[in-house]
Amino acid sequence: NSQQNHESLVYIVPIGGGTPRRITENSPSYLHGWSPDGKTLAFVGERNGDFDIYTIPAGGGAEVRLTTAKGLDDGPEYTRDGKYIYFNSERTGHMQIWRMRADGSEQQQVTFGEENDWFPHISPNGEWMVFLTYDKNVSGHPENKDVMLRLMSLKQTPRSQPKETNDANTRSASLQDAKITVLAKLFGGQGTINVPSWSPDGRQVAFVSYHLVPKTVARNP
Repeated sequence: NSQQNHESLVYIVPIGGGTPRRITENSPSYLHGWSPDGKTLAFVGERNGDFDIYTIPAGGGAEVRLTTAKGLDDGPEYTRDGKYIYFNSERTGHMQIWRMRADGSEQQQVTFGEENDWFPHISPNGEWMVFLTYDKNVSGHPENKDVMLRLMSLKQTPRSQPKETNDANTRSASLQDAKITVLAKLFGGQGTINVPSWSPDGRQVAFVSYHLVPKTVARNP
């Protein structure tokens, strides 16, 4: 949080330490990731009461708004090849995973269930997506909830066409056929897997689960 108005801003600092360099002029801005070439940052910005996906040059410059749909858009993450940004959006009435080209074009729904899906993270080889799932009755992404980590295959399904097809309906049908499995059921939520979490070799995923500590009863000395 900034010292000026106590709202989140994005800074860059050398890995070895040094003076932070402010990147976003507007607040609040919530960082989610780098483009694979290290030239662009993807973040969520609240502007005039709307939460949308933005990008901005890592060297500084003007922010670019990529989403304009009504409802919250959150959790942007680039694919390893830099062609797509995956994100979550409630534009359909509840939270689902979506994706778009890195320039914001071709916005396309990825998950279609009744649950609320958040924070997509794409494996290094681009074949898998792990994401956080809340019950359909949970609003937002609060802490201290029973949640699931789920894994979705992004490999081509029998109904799908080549990945670069221009037929958006065909691509959507392919995603609806994709296999989704439950990796873990846990007690968590906010902070469980908000940001990129795959190991570089694509064999493991890091996440946070919670355990509530019972309140102690104060005793008189």
